[in-house]
Amino acid sequence: MSNEQLLARITTDPNICHGKPCIRGLRYPVDLLLDLLSGDMTQEQILADYPDLEAADLRAAIAYGARLSRVKSIEPLAA
Repeated sequence: MSNEQLLARITTDPNICHGKPCIRGLRYPVDLLLDLLSGDMTQEQILADYPDLEAADLRAAIAYGARLSRVKSIEPLAA
């Protein structure tokens, strides 16, 4: 599956999780999955705990995080 196909699994909808990027319109925010993946849980454990997720969804979350990390600069917000 290409990166573009993976990223197509990431959706945003103001009515779901306050517009946070989620997996396939489900109520699984990308940041939650990235936190789980970076913690002590394996992909197999995550998929067992969240049966409506697919392995490609976890790869999509990783691809999304990788794309965000390519930001060239971050401007501080005015106080």
